[in-house]
Amino acid sequence: MSSPAQYVALPQGAGYAVVVGLGAVFALGMMFTTFCLRRYNKEIMTAEEFATAGRSVKTFLLSSAVVSSWTWAATLLTSTVQVYNNGISGAMYYAAGATVQIILFACLAIKGKEKAPHAHTYLEIIKARYGSTTHGVYCFWGFATNVLVTAMLLTGGSAVVHDLTGMNVVAACLLLPLGVVIYTLFGGIKATFLTDYAHTVVIVVIMLVFAFNTFAVSDKLGSPAVVWDIITNLAMTQPREGNAGGSYLTLKSRSGGIFFVINIVGNFGTVFLDNGYFNKAFASDPAATMPGYVIGGLAWFAIPMFTATTLGLTALSLQDTPAWPTFPRQMTSAEVSAGLVLPNAAVALLGKSGAVMSLLLVFMAVTSAMSAELIAVSSIYTYDIYRTYINPKASSKRLIFMSHASVIVFAYVMAAFAIGLYYAGISMGYLYELMGVIIGGGVLPSALTLLSKKQNWAAATFTPPIATGLAIMLWLIVTKTKFGAISVATTFEDDSMLTGNIVALLAPFVIIPVLILVFKPQNFDWDILKSITRVDEEEELLEAESSQNNDDPEKLLPVKSTIAQAAQEIIAQNDLDPLAEQARLRRSFKIALTICCTLAVCLLVLWPMPMYGTGYIFSKKFFTGWIVVLFIWSFFTAFVVIIGPLWEGREGCYTTFRGIYWDVTGQTHKLREWQNAHPEQLHAVRSQVSAELARLTTIEGKVVGGGYVLPHGIDEELEKK
Repeated sequence: MSSPAQYVALPQGAGYAVVVGLGAVFALGMMFTTFCLRRYNKEIMTAEEFATAGRSVKTFLLSSAVVSSWTWAATLLTSTVQVYNNGISGAMYYAAGATVQIILFACLAIKGKEKAPHAHTYLEIIKARYGSTTHGVYCFWGFATNVLVTAMLLTGGSAVVHDLTGMNVVAACLLLPLGVVIYTLFGGIKATFLTDYAHTVVIVVIMLVFAFNTFAVSDKLGSPAVVWDIITNLAMTQPREGNAGGSYLTLKSRSGGIFFVINIVGNFGTVFLDNGYFNKAFASDPAATMPGYVIGGLAWFAIPMFTATTLGLTALSLQDTPAWPTFPRQMTSAEVSAGLVLPNAAVALLGKSGAVMSLLLVFMAVTSAMSAELIAVSSIYTYDIYRTYINPKASSKRLIFMSHASVIVFAYVMAAFAIGLYYAGISMGYLYELMGVIIGGGVLPSALTLLSKKQNWAAATFTPPIATGLAIMLWLIVTKTKFGAISVATTFEDDSMLTGNIVALLAPFVIIPVLILVFKPQNFDWDILKSITRVDEEEELLEAESSQNNDDPEKLLPVKSTIAQAAQEIIAQNDLDPLAEQARLRRSFKIALTICCTLAVCLLVLWPMPMYGTGYIFSKKFFTGWIVVLFIWSFFTAFVVIIGPLWEGREGCYTTFRGIYWDVTGQTHKLREWQNAHPEQLHAVRSQVSAELARLTTIEGKVVGGGYVLPHGIDEELEKK
């Protein structure tokens, strides 16, 4: 709030407690988790593990990570602003316009796993196919995407922290990344997956608390019928221009429809060009990629849809009551653009407890998404710049060091950039609509890199800069022509942003065919992408072999005579042949394409368009049913992101807690006594196991102690046999 007489719901110390204290808790928690994984699950933090988590992440954990990574500060704040400005259509157009990209990305993720199974970033694929010049172009677009997303996270997060606690914006920009940097350094992308889970649990629980209060138990609102009455009356006293009947309870909204298009365009860029999503795809188990992204996209839909519907309508209902933090004045346009509708609505609904929950909500959204951005940038710098152009023979240890350095540098360069944006008056909302203009031109050529062998070097190289140049030019021309001057305010107008975004996304549909026709199709050999290799991890593995003295005693029993036979049986049972894996991925792609196209048509056409075209205004019964459906969808989301990962990881949790129990009860020393008493037998068993598993180097698994650990579940079967 910019008013000198602003109402600050929480003391300034609360802001520092959450930003610094809670950040430290997550950092310490991740350090402890990394220690447990190393001690009890025998994981070794190599460069491969830092960037790809052993390429074995399962479906529900991948879905949870997708939900968390796609839940930015803008997801919660901008969607709520849209409801406040345009009514219930804002939530629908934000959620539907940003869900299809995640679902469609499943197709690209599967192709990436199939064509380049050992890649770390999509830019490595660009380099292998087109060469260094094109690679440099897409490195720029990749960094631009990460810069825009991280800037939105910091500007939106710092504005909310300042609004709720009075904490200095500059301090918030500097301190928000601190805990994220620490736990990302210790855990790599595995830290991102695990903290994504924790953050998503908190976000879903808080979302449901707000929803139950607004539509069930609050004495200020308390039911869909009460909310419907207030919002319906608002259409008579403060009608929304451009909406059907001036109502806030209709999907027919001119401004909402424009935002729908801008949202679709911009989010194609932030998914298809953000290496963070490719990181998660490359880190996933091949069988989990398609269901992980599809289920994750559908689960994510409920978060902006229900959060924005709940708090946006709460804001419209309570802004003229004494419960509103700025009463009797309404928020300024600058405050709305900064995303302050959500925290103010939370305070109006639940007072200080609402302020605390909204502060936690935004903190979780900012830090979880920022961790993914840090990993994305570190992967690009480490594998696409340092390993490619500076030190091609870099060891895994050296690559880990460069990853750590790039995480720290990027985090604090972005903190400085966010501070500059604050003093320049550039808000999160402005950046959100601008991103499509800047990066939309790279969406189609980057997708066709994996989907079409015909796209040639010229089309891939020149399309992004040409499309972006045209988009910026027409964005500014429309602004100057229609509004007479070019400023932050005029370039932020709906018509200006709409023009720039549409040109950026659609221009490549003309540019690419022309360049392919002029310079001839490429006819690319996909097998070339398999030349992308893993990192040499021998040094770390030798160190780990010499230091691992805490093996599970059950795995050291003299069963070496059955190891080879058991391994062969298990391999046959689980069909681990690389050719079979490729065929399975091709089948998954066909299934994913069918599912994704169907869902995209449903979310973008069949659901919203008839309601927009008819100008239907929600009746009380229809609105009540709408809210009930959102509750049901939210329970589905809760199951996917809370229960699913726990069920999938039950065996790993058992192993970890068993190891902790052994340590606490002093049983670990018995193993050491056995090792000291049977050194020759121990060495023989280790050698036999390592030799047998080392033969299976084509299997995607976690590298451990001189050999390869079989995919999850198989090593337990081997142990039993």
